[in-house]
Amino acid sequence: MQYASAVGLVRTILIILLIYFGIKILARLFMPFFLKFVAKKAEARFGDQFSQFERQRNQQKAKKEGEVTIDKIPNTKTSSKDVGEYVDFEEID
Repeated sequence: MQYASAVGLVRTILIILLIYFGIKILARLFMPFFLKFVAKKAEARFGDQFSQFERQRNQQKAKKEGEVTIDKIPNTKTSSKDVGEYVDFEEID
């Protein structure tokens, strides 16, 4: 049967603290690079969306006055189910 020793407990606590502070130091070193990368990606995505908006806007300006275009055909939902008749009722006191 094995028993936990004080030396093993202290060693485990020191390893946990070493890992914690190591991650904390590495996060401080690499976080600015990571945030720059994320900001650059977000900037590129927003720029793409803006350029698409500008292209659509320019296409709309290029149309002649009075010209009609349909961008999307609306979905028509027709129900083939027989819902039944409406029955009016009265409350009886």
